[in-house]
Amino acid sequence: MMCTVCGCSGAGAAIGGHHHHDHDHDLHHGHHHDHGTHDYGQGPAHAHAPGLSQTRMVEIERGILSANDALAARNRDELAAKWQFALNFLSSPGAGKTTLLVETLCRLHDRLPLAVIEGDQQTSNDAERIRAAGSPAIQVNTGKGCHLDAGMVGRALAALDTPEGALVFIENVGNLVCPAGFDLGEAKRVTLVSVTEGEDKPLKYPDAFAGADLVLVTKADLLPHLDFDVARLTANIARVNPRATVLRLSTRDGEGMEAWIDWLLAARKVFLEDLAARAEARAAGLRQAAGIPA
Repeated sequence: MMCTVCGCSGAGAAIGGHHHHDHDHDLHHGHHHDHGTHDYGQGPAHAHAPGLSQTRMVEIERGILSANDALAARNRDELAAKWQFALNFLSSPGAGKTTLLVETLCRLHDRLPLAVIEGDQQTSNDAERIRAAGSPAIQVNTGKGCHLDAGMVGRALAALDTPEGALVFIENVGNLVCPAGFDLGEAKRVTLVSVTEGEDKPLKYPDAFAGADLVLVTKADLLPHLDFDVARLTANIARVNPRATVLRLSTRDGEGMEAWIDWLLAARKVFLEDLAARAEARAAGLRQAAGIPA
């Protein structure tokens, strides 16, 4: 994964320093292919860093992800304890994540408690837009980091102090690489791709789409002005992730917004029903252990 190379997640910050200088044979494995392609995604690590073997890169990645996954599990438990349904939004810069969130918040503000965690490298511009729409927001600036991680999100959740039953939107840093590899404790993952980006995005950046529960094709109002094949994009998404739901929408003219809100509320309902079923099963077990008649 990218963060094994760049070290932005903290645990890998020493990558490229003087800690390891492996030069075994798998360092160069898979770099060159026929037809003029140099593929640095081959090998167990699916990445390349000068001076690090594939084996060492896999070890580093496992360490980074293991620590993150433990924090993500804690976030998930804390969200569940407060019946909070969290979604992680991924996209390229400019695909329309913040605009979609603002429009969504405006439609839901009188129906549910809402909160937003905004991830960017710098500025508080997006959080200010969310607050102007009437919802609480925490800005998380990652500096040189290219994604949010579970630790950042956990601290933001604590600062938000969101009420029970809230919808929590997590807007990740705008890129389709590193954010895809980090569980934040969310219940659902949503990937946005705009019609200005090209139909081959799912094939170029498969991890961002493979983990998505929903793919939103944004800026659909621009389709009459573009040479863009929505059917081809949908087919490419299905190649990477056949289970993902795909919806087309436009925040400018409202196309698809009702379908998006319906999907969101239905997913939250299933989430809450699952929590209720688990709570009821636990209560039944406790009654049985205590000898209390059902």
